[in-house]
Amino acid sequence: MSILINKDSRIIVQGITGKEGSFHAEQCHKYGNNVVGGVTPGKGGQTVLDGIPVYDSCSEAKAATDCNVSLIFVPAPFAGDAVMEAADAGIELIVCITEGIPVNDMMKAIPYARRKGCRVIGPNCPGLLTPGGAKVGIMPAHIAKEGSIGVISKSGTLTYEAVHQLVAAGYGQTTCVGIGGDPIIGTKMTELLDMFQADPETEAIVLIGEIGGQMEIDAAKHIKEKITKPVVAFIAGATAPPGRRMGHAGAIVSGADESAEAKKRILSEHGAHVVDSPAFIGETMKKALQG
Repeated sequence: MSILINKDSRIIVQGITGKEGSFHAEQCHKYGNNVVGGVTPGKGGQTVLDGIPVYDSCSEAKAATDCNVSLIFVPAPFAGDAVMEAADAGIELIVCITEGIPVNDMMKAIPYARRKGCRVIGPNCPGLLTPGGAKVGIMPAHIAKEGSIGVISKSGTLTYEAVHQLVAAGYGQTTCVGIGGDPIIGTKMTELLDMFQADPETEAIVLIGEIGGQMEIDAAKHIKEKITKPVVAFIAGATAPPGRRMGHAGAIVSGADESAEAKKRILSEHGAHVVDSPAFIGETMKKALQG
């Protein structure tokens, strides 16, 4: 099995006629053959990518295609509204790739989507990949393979490295989820840990975090209380100076427990198998699964 997306997912792409949207829509469609439409206001009635229909709004796309996933490549000033439009249309899963969205916009859009019963992944994220099933975002699908390890990551490139290390050690993935590194994101680590815990085909989980914020600390406590499957964890940003933002907008250390060393210690104390380098993820996973 998998979480959130699979071969039956029906995907639309908001911003499908733009340069980034069209390129990645084509990659996603080639992988799972399940991009059923796109949305660009004012361009409804057109087709792209050899026959994929374009609609003026998410509500039109939902009515015509019964889509259940929206992939957003809308420019940052309009991306918050795009999330809310997808939620208004009743699209269950909204994956927002766009970076640089004003925090205030997402402070409105994410709670709005939740009130509508929709889940948001991102923003500023690489999206999701279920090997052999569906690709929703920009993850390089060729490096992954079907298997039994769930991956949760704040970092795009470290997600790819974790997948590479797992495959090199002989392990495939159920689903890889890039949650994004902005201060306000739609789905937290604890929620995804619960999903992988409930998935009967996921045997173990890789968790990749970074300095700044409380999410990894909350995840550590959750692992101890709720997660029985092995968790291999890595925290990025060990060399970052205090108070310095490193890459992601959310990666700012403001408290003692937000440093890489503190998070590694807390995760280890709460039952995770913590590695000092992504290069050790595969071999540590092997040891964790062998008991």
